[in-house]
Amino acid sequence: MLTTPRLKLRHWREADLEPLAAMTSDPVVMRYFGVTRDRVQSDAWAARVRAHIERHGFGILAVEAPGVAPFIGFVGLSTVPPDFPMAPGVEIVWTLAAAFWRRGYATEAARAALDDGFSRLRFAEIVAFTAVINAPSRAVMERLGMRRDAAGDFDNPRVSAGHELCRHVLYRIRADGGNNSGL
Repeated sequence: MLTTPRLKLRHWREADLEPLAAMTSDPVVMRYFGVTRDRVQSDAWAARVRAHIERHGFGILAVEAPGVAPFIGFVGLSTVPPDFPMAPGVEIVWTLAAAFWRRGYATEAARAALDDGFSRLRFAEIVAFTAVINAPSRAVMERLGMRRDAAGDFDNPRVSAGHELCRHVLYRIRADGGNNSGL
């Protein structure tokens, strides 16, 4: 478990599955994913996340805001999918329920995950990527000190060519403070 002044990043509980399904079925929350998930798909995703944690010793964690809500979304580290051009590597991800946006929670939780990735897990670099049009996530990446690697921008192999979500930007941050972006 990771803690911040306002949040707990923790392992998943069965009680998280219902609010996770509600969050991932919300078209506003999932706008930049291009899909929503029904309960079966959401539960399957959560099972894959749990398996990743068991296999690798790190992963995407449930986030709670004590005194506010027992589940507000998820934040954590994951292996980059093998069909992505920056693989192999480790990425940081976050998604919060819309009711918890614009409170600084994503940045606060992601900063804790990055710190854990560099200190405990000893990763040399962590990346993040999103659709070009996803300004909110790009802003979080920049607040975290990540730097865009424009040479690494790519077409997401899981999105149809020409779709507004196909083109992705790549951000990087290194444990030593470098960014490998050529800036």
